[in-house]
Amino acid sequence: MTDKVIRIFKIINAIQSNPGITAADLAFRCEVNIRTIYRDLDVISHFAPVMNEGRGTGYKFMGKFFLYPLDFSEQEAMAFSLLPSVLAPGKIPPGFLSAFDKVMGTHLKEKSKQNGMLENISDIIQMGKPAYRKESRNFLQPLIGAIMEQRRIRTVYHSQLRNETTQREIDPYYLIPRDQRFYLIGYCHLKRAIRTFRISRFLQVEVTDTPFDKGNFNIKQYLKNTWSIDRGNKNTTFKVRFHPEVARYIKEEELFVHPRMTDEEDGSLLFEVTVNNDKEFIKWILQYGPNAEILEPVSARQGLKQQLEQWMNVYH
Repeated sequence: MTDKVIRIFKIINAIQSNPGITAADLAFRCEVNIRTIYRDLDVISHFAPVMNEGRGTGYKFMGKFFLYPLDFSEQEAMAFSLLPSVLAPGKIPPGFLSAFDKVMGTHLKEKSKQNGMLENISDIIQMGKPAYRKESRNFLQPLIGAIMEQRRIRTVYHSQLRNETTQREIDPYYLIPRDQRFYLIGYCHLKRAIRTFRISRFLQVEVTDTPFDKGNFNIKQYLKNTWSIDRGNKNTTFKVRFHPEVARYIKEEELFVHPRMTDEEDGSLLFEVTVNNDKEFIKWILQYGPNAEILEPVSARQGLKQQLEQWMNVYH
C-alpha cells in the first residue's frame, strides 16, 4: 500500500513535468506493468483533473492543477525557517526576505495539499472494523504520512494473542494489505525488533517529530516464503493440483510468493510453492474445496484428511 501511495506521487510529478506522457512511459519509470498504471490513474482521477484526449495522446492535468516539487522534511523546514535569524542584518541581500517568504509559503502550501491528498486517498481506501467494536478509527492517513516522512509514531496497541494493551513507539516501514485487513510492519522500540501490527488493533496513533532510518531493511527478504502475513520458521514445499474449472483463477491470483505453475493436458494446473507457514497456505487452499488437491507433502495431505473427518463428525 505504501509503495502504491509513493508511486502515485511519482506519477503526478511525471505528468506535470512531462504533459502528454504515455501510460507505457509511466509504467517504465515506476517499474510496474501498464495495468497497474491504469489503476493508479483511476485513483488519481478522484482528486486531480488528469485527462487523456485519445489513444496515443498521453496524460496531462487540466486547468491550473500543480503539485509543488518542494519536498522539505519537518527537520529541513525547521532548519530553513531559522535561516534569517542566523544572518547578520546588514549582510542580507536585497530581495532575500521576500524570496524566503515565497519558499516557506510554497512549503506550507505543499504540505497542505499533500495532507489533502492523503486524506482523499484514505477516504477512497475503505477499511472494515472488528465485529466487537462499535466504532473504529481510520488511522491510514497518519500512518501513510509517517511512513512517507519517516517519522516515528507513538501508539496504544491491543495484542489479541496476549489480550493486553501496551504503549509503544514504532518506526513505521510498510503497510501491507491482507485478507481485507491492513498490517503495519515496522521496528518496535518496546520489543526492540521488527514486528507486524494489525491496523484495526491500534487504539491511538500519534505521529512524532522523531525521524528514523530503515537502514538495510529489505521487505522482500523479510517476507520471503511468507504466504500471507504471519511468518513461520519452517519452510515446507507444497505441490497442489487445481482442477480445470479454477485453474485460470489461480493464475490471476496476486501473490507475494512466486510459485511454479505447470499446465497439464486435461486443463488442470500443477502448483508448486515453498512457504514458511503451512497453516496459512492450507487455509487458502480450503477455499477451493475439492477443486484443489494437495499432492505433497504427504503429512499435509493426511492432516487435511483428518480435518475433513472432524468436520464430518460436526455435520453428521
